[in-house]
Amino acid sequence: MTSDGSPLRQTPLTKIHRSMGARMVPFGAWEMPVQYTGILDEHRAVRTAAGLFDVSHMGEVEFVGPDALEALQRLTTNDASRLSVGQIQYSALPTEAGTFVDDITVYKLADQRYMVTLNAGNIVKDVAWVQSRATGRVEVRDRSDDFALLAIQGPRALEILQRLTSADLAAIRYYWFLRAEVLGRDALLSRTGYTGEDGFEIYLAPEHAEPVWHALIEAGRPLGLLPCGLGARDTLRLEAKMALYGNDIDDVHTLLEADLGWIVKLDKGEFIGREALRRQKAEGIRRKLVGFEMVGRGIARQHYPILKDGRPIGEVTSGAPSPTLGKNIGLGYLAVEHAAVGTEIAVAVRDVPVPARVVATPFYKRPR
Repeated sequence: MTSDGSPLRQTPLTKIHRSMGARMVPFGAWEMPVQYTGILDEHRAVRTAAGLFDVSHMGEVEFVGPDALEALQRLTTNDASRLSVGQIQYSALPTEAGTFVDDITVYKLADQRYMVTLNAGNIVKDVAWVQSRATGRVEVRDRSDDFALLAIQGPRALEILQRLTSADLAAIRYYWFLRAEVLGRDALLSRTGYTGEDGFEIYLAPEHAEPVWHALIEAGRPLGLLPCGLGARDTLRLEAKMALYGNDIDDVHTLLEADLGWIVKLDKGEFIGREALRRQKAEGIRRKLVGFEMVGRGIARQHYPILKDGRPIGEVTSGAPSPTLGKNIGLGYLAVEHAAVGTEIAVAVRDVPVPARVVATPFYKRPR
């Protein structure tokens, strides 16, 4: 049950996850698999072969009409006018203060038609936000219930998915997409993901999720593919320094503080939060999201204080052991005077200061 007593929502694959022995947990308003064989095995499968994720809990909203682009330009921080049909853009829905309503991806489906993918826990909030602020000749359609979403990630993801489609997957560039058939079912295939590895996200009708899931498992098993849960998804994205809404980004910290200034296009024209972000850029930020590794024994967890010479200078937003690096790593906001790579800090782990060090991010980059 959710906090308000409502039953947890289920994806089209919930019964399959249970039958495969997944450990199911509440995640926002959803019942989701946190792991199957184990987080460590699943993490390593994605880094070395492939992993398959059910991310059907994510939300999708379409902007349709002559003023669709104009509406997106006002509601988002990146410059959607630069998109070609078939191209994707990482962006954000900002508040007037330049903080986050959500981080999003924007797909240009056609002229005058765009799709925005939202974080699962923010669907209701985000849809209300954009519908109340989109003006002109544009229709904002919540399409979240019309899609299942599978993500196949890892160095062998292309090889596995290619067995189920005649589309030339190698021709799809990073952050581009195409429409194709997978196992004879209509799908949108995007070369995107949330793991730091190569891979694809597959949007398709909910009734087609089960046969495609089974076919990917069957095709990928001999090549080392494993079904993966939210646990491995979290450690993978942390290694790649991909922000998690509610941890690393929120409605308190601005995009500039979150080290996401590259998706803020102040010169594109007016948008919500532009003035606040313009002013902060001119004045300079006072805190910054940085990566660190633990030098002493201990795992940093969200909300643990970060210290310098015994004084609080920030707070952990994400932390976990890194299976790839064999170290305990984390992210946190620090006062800028302590944010330089190499700065010696400490994390209060159960009130005990444990030595740590600011390091360059992302922690992990896949081999080219």
